[in-house]
Amino acid sequence: MKSGCYKTLPALAAAVLMTIGASTGALAAKKPNIIMIFGDDIGQDNISAYHRGMLDYDTPNIDRIAAEGALFTDHYAQQSCTAGRASFALGQNPFRTGLLTIGMPGVDHGVREEDPTIGELLKNYGYQTGQFGKNHLGDLNKYLPTVRGFDRFYGNLYHLNAEQEPEDYDYPAKFEGKSFRDQF
Repeated sequence: MKSGCYKTLPALAAAVLMTIGASTGALAAKKPNIIMIFGDDIGQDNISAYHRGMLDYDTPNIDRIAAEGALFTDHYAQQSCTAGRASFALGQNPFRTGLLTIGMPGVDHGVREEDPTIGELLKNYGYQTGQFGKNHLGDLNKYLPTVRGFDRFYGNLYHLNAEQEPEDYDYPAKFEGKSFRDQF
C-alpha cells in the first residue's frame, strides 16, 4: 500500500519552491537555492531574527538568510532527534513512519522505502542535494542519506559522540549472536 505522503510531500516541495518567490517560468530557467537549517536544542529566541533585539546576542548570518528567505513561526518540535528529523525529512508525523525514538547502531530500523525523503523529491525537480550534520534515520546501507536522495552527506548517523560508544564493551548489545567488537 502506498503511503499518503506521495500526495502531500510533492505538494509541500512545490509550496516551498513557490513560497520563495519563483514563478513557473522563472523556475524552469533558474531554480532558487533552498537551504534548510535544523538544529538541536535551539529555542526560537536563540536566533536574533526571531527575538528581534529582545535578547543580548545576535546571529547575523542566520538573520541574513532569514531576511532573504522565509521565517517559520508556526511549528511543533518533536521530543527526540529521530522523530524531529523524520518529520522534517519525510513531511510526516513520526507516528506514521514509526521513527519515534533514537535508533541503535546496526538495527534494521530507519526510513521506509515507501516514504520519500525531501532529498528524493527535490532531485525529481533537478536539484543537487546535500545533508550535513546528524542524520538519526538509520545506519544500514539502505537508510543512508546518499541512498535516500542526497548527493552528498557529511556528518554522524547518530548523536555526536556515537563513535565513542564502542569503547564500552556492553554497547551495543549482541547483534546476530556477536558482540560489537567481534563483528569487526
